[in-house]
Amino acid sequence: MLEGARIGLKVDVDTLRGTREGVPRLAALLKKLGMDATFYFSVGPDHTGRAMRRVFRKGFAQKVARTSVLKHYGLKTLLYGVLLPGPDIGRKGGAEMRAVRDAGFEVGLHTYDHVRWQDTVAHATAAWTRVEFERGLHAFESIFGFLPQSHAAAGWQINDHALRLEREYGLRYASDTRGGAPFFPSLDGGASTCAQLPTTLPTLDELLGRDGIDESNIADAVFGLSRSAPDPSLQVFTLHAELEGMLLLDVFESLLIKWREAGAVVTRMATLQSVTTQRQLPIRAVIEGEIPGRSGLLAVQAPTADA
Repeated sequence: MLEGARIGLKVDVDTLRGTREGVPRLAALLKKLGMDATFYFSVGPDHTGRAMRRVFRKGFAQKVARTSVLKHYGLKTLLYGVLLPGPDIGRKGGAEMRAVRDAGFEVGLHTYDHVRWQDTVAHATAAWTRVEFERGLHAFESIFGFLPQSHAAAGWQINDHALRLEREYGLRYASDTRGGAPFFPSLDGGASTCAQLPTTLPTLDELLGRDGIDESNIADAVFGLSRSAPDPSLQVFTLHAELEGMLLLDVFESLLIKWREAGAVVTRMATLQSVTTQRQLPIRAVIEGEIPGRSGLLAVQAPTADA
């Protein structure tokens, strides 16, 4: 089974609605089950509606159809940044963010403007990347009173400039990539000192509507994948406040209970990072690759040192 395995929960919070509604529900569920997680917050404007510009990206239309974006995100959120002004998530949702911290959960930086980062950063300049990254740092600090110790890139989109900034600002670790075992990113001039803890398991929205998977059996599907993982002892599952914190809350609870009954420890990302300090981590490049069920190219862990 999964006796003694550690599964890090990485909660990505993309929108104002997710912050105000999904996050408190997730925090209450985790408290009820005695489990831990790390919440990664978007701290700037909610421009979710602008994501519809991705309609021509390979696989995007199919993903929208499979996962019922309107049902999960709501019409108002999908109009932010298009027909409605994008509200500042940090200002309007700061109380909910601080409540999560005060409840004892770990918090980290997801992004400043989620759509802008996700759609631009992969091929952005060093100057653009610094401005956007530092906007996120400063907004996070204004909400919590301290700088973040970890970063989880929006949409698993990152570039070498941002990886260097994580090192420059002394982040303890980051989870910007998809892949397997933790690693240090290789950069020009040497490896980063900021370890990457990649997302190892598929997300619910990547599985829904594929291969006969629906809400009735998706918890079983993810659980089965966690048992058959190359390294079942150390895994990362990314969830979204807008999905698992809303209409998929019961599905998510079912998955958590399956993990608990199998003997796994569901925990915050910092716990996984502490385990990595006891290991000799490999150095790997961060490259672009495809992930089944998700549109476009993502930042992925290179399979070998010379990739």
